[in-house]
Amino acid sequence: MAEWVHRYARVNGLDMHYVEQGEGPLVILAHGFPQTWFSWHRQIPAIAAAGYRVVTFDQRGMGQTSAPVDPAAYDVPHTVGDLVGLLDHLGEQTAIFAGLDFGLFAIYDMAYHHPERMTAIIGLENPAWPHDPQRSPLAEAADLGARHFYHLHYFTAQPGVADAALNAAPRAFLSKVFYALSGDYHYINVWKHPPETAYLEALPEPPPLPWAWLSELELEYFVNDYARSGFTGGLNWYRAMDLRWQQRRRFEGVPNPVPFYFIGSENDTDLEAFHGEDPLAKLHQQYSDLRAVEIIPHAGHMVQMERAAEVTQLMLRFLYELKTPSS
Repeated sequence: MAEWVHRYARVNGLDMHYVEQGEGPLVILAHGFPQTWFSWHRQIPAIAAAGYRVVTFDQRGMGQTSAPVDPAAYDVPHTVGDLVGLLDHLGEQTAIFAGLDFGLFAIYDMAYHHPERMTAIIGLENPAWPHDPQRSPLAEAADLGARHFYHLHYFTAQPGVADAALNAAPRAFLSKVFYALSGDYHYINVWKHPPETAYLEALPEPPPLPWAWLSELELEYFVNDYARSGFTGGLNWYRAMDLRWQQRRRFEGVPNPVPFYFIGSENDTDLEAFHGEDPLAKLHQQYSDLRAVEIIPHAGHMVQMERAAEVTQLMLRFLYELKTPSS
């Protein structure tokens, strides 16, 4: 922790917060919602010690980075522009990108628009865009939300309602959702509640901290940032889903050209429910240079924290393979 350097820079029209450690080839780590740069805190020192310059940043709308109010500011050109702008600011032409959730989806978008600036991708949990060419994400969310509680519909159907509820209780929300997304709970049980349920009511009551993978102090990092920023920026990533869906349509069926490594987990809700049937079987069609697929047992969507040692070991293996390609 003492070797982390916190920096702030003007990137792509944002005041962006990022954390840096180490020297060598650049590795950029991108988080999802409702996380921050801190979700990678167990990987940063190990990757830096292996001879890399590690940078992890707060995504637009989250943590200590600017949060535009307009959901249209979370479309593909903006979120890809953040990654390219960060590369430019760091003075690097290329990087290895690793990500999870919304951070990873932005990386996938960058691979189609600027593959020449990417050495490789290490994807966690989300094997590709959750993309149905026939039906927009928010139309599907509305259908599901009419039948039972569905968080995407709750976030997007009545802008302001979800924001107010979550902003009023950041600690309760974060502790509940982190537990619900972990391998210690089956997240799909949240959907058993009726449509009118609020998210805080649908989420399970978590056990007292510390957990095996999260301490009180670690939770405090997330709570402090979201208590200051609020959750509207993160929710705007959901509200821009249809816009990004439209912008991605021209790449439908086009394999991702960047070398790709995948780390999933046995109990991840996204692999179970958001990527169609048997998503791992489709990877060879979705990536023209698929290098490895690894599944970590007994872990959920918070895998880089739940099983930090295993994730770090796999990432270091992939980085070593990139540095010393077989002949």
